[in-house]
Amino acid sequence: MLSRERIRLTALAWQETYESLSRVESPSGEELELLGTSAYMLGDEDGWMRVLERAFQWWSERGEGLRAARCAFWIGMNLALRGEMGPATGWLSRAQRIVDGEGQECAEQGYLLIPVAFEHDAAGDVEGAISTAAAAVEVGERFHDADLLALALHLEGQFLVQAGRVREGLARLDEAMVAVGAGELSPIATGIVYCGVILTCEDVFEVRRAREWTAVLTRWCEQQDDLLAFTGRCLVHRAQVMRLHGEWLDALEESERAGRRFERSMNEAAAAKACYLRGEVRRLRGEFDKAEAAYREASRLGLEPQPGWALLRLAQGKHTAAAAAIRRALGETSEPMRRAALLPAFVEIALAMNENAEAREACDELEPIAEKWDSDMLRATLAHARGAVELADGAADTALVNLRRARRLWHELEAPYELARTRLLIGIACRALGDGDSFALEVDAARSVFAEFGAAPDLELLASLTGPDDAGSTHGLSPRELEVLRLLATGKSNREIATALVISEHTVARHVQNIFAKLRVASRTAAGAFAFEHDLV
Repeated sequence: MLSRERIRLTALAWQETYESLSRVESPSGEELELLGTSAYMLGDEDGWMRVLERAFQWWSERGEGLRAARCAFWIGMNLALRGEMGPATGWLSRAQRIVDGEGQECAEQGYLLIPVAFEHDAAGDVEGAISTAAAAVEVGERFHDADLLALALHLEGQFLVQAGRVREGLARLDEAMVAVGAGELSPIATGIVYCGVILTCEDVFEVRRAREWTAVLTRWCEQQDDLLAFTGRCLVHRAQVMRLHGEWLDALEESERAGRRFERSMNEAAAAKACYLRGEVRRLRGEFDKAEAAYREASRLGLEPQPGWALLRLAQGKHTAAAAAIRRALGETSEPMRRAALLPAFVEIALAMNENAEAREACDELEPIAEKWDSDMLRATLAHARGAVELADGAADTALVNLRRARRLWHELEAPYELARTRLLIGIACRALGDGDSFALEVDAARSVFAEFGAAPDLELLASLTGPDDAGSTHGLSPRELEVLRLLATGKSNREIATALVISEHTVARHVQNIFAKLRVASRTAAGAFAFEHDLV
């Protein structure tokens, strides 16, 4: 094992460490392992495995079988994750033979339970996967191996969640993260657990935990110079959190950075997620051509771009194509959480096609999933969907009960866009019940959020419901964007605007992009001309 102190000191500059150890003529096994770790953290997985093979040979020649077996385990696991099952099986079998030949109990026995757990899961035996991961946890505890313990705990947690035992699973994930937060793990194990835990939280719509752990992962990545491994996934996680919190332009920027990182590391699956996220933000902003391009790229990289693609077709007025896409996607999956991601879009599309009964059936299917997986985000989504269905059925009073529940949950989840969409429906329900004042209050609140985020399709929908109003005089710009536009129209630079308004240049740049999108102009000169022409200055 590499000493924790040596790893801590070298983690601040992986490139320097890699170059220094590459010059060593006859490196020891420990130096080879550290060289390999440096290569991995710099994004060179192939280099990492080549160096691990050298370390395996070094330890084997000196009779250090367990050290060699651990190198073989990491090589085999990485090959398996890349889908190269023949070589992976060879290396894992080699590790198993060495450990069996040692004739003693050891931590390496626990590591070799990890691929067995994956085999159970691949065969559909999730209970076998859970019990095998739990056995690896016990070995990690007995031998005080922090890496093994955390890796096994996070796997057990993932399998428990997959089995629908969500509270138990999340407890295991939290326990694994305690060791990560305490700095007890090696760098590679730390990154694996971080990303695995966050991904599981996202998969089960556990947004609070995902947000908390993403912030911690971000700090860990930023502490390491030259780090490339895990940073792309970190950026995607951050972008997803930003999207939920309404920071759409920042989410676009982060997803684009993530895409560039994944291109360097040749991680197509992760790059596809970044593309899909860009498509989502572009769709919500009404930039349909750019959204379609992003979804197509995600598909090219191997990711099914649903439900975003179906919702894009709906926004484009292609209702038949939208319905066909979402029905086909639902027909291809029986996995509950994947269906939970698709069902809200099905409700929205069905309502647009006046198929209220089918929309209600989709809500009925989503309800037990939300309860079994104990997800406030799914509960909020379900309450919004049920309110929309009841509103379409003419039951405004019943709709309000669900919509107000959704409003409370979206507020607690700090999801302003989803909250605004729910408030718009609350307003419509209030108007149906003869309460015009409440309708105006809810619509004004929703309009403010839609305008701030540049949610052009929602603004158009709102305008169709309310007709001309005072918002037309500001052309959808928020108060802050109007301030920025007025200064921009006088010829001030972003730095000068930032100084005048006591905000950052980055924030000014984001506002300028929003202004361009809302006014449908392509330059500062055009924006300034628009401001003078429409008496906004």
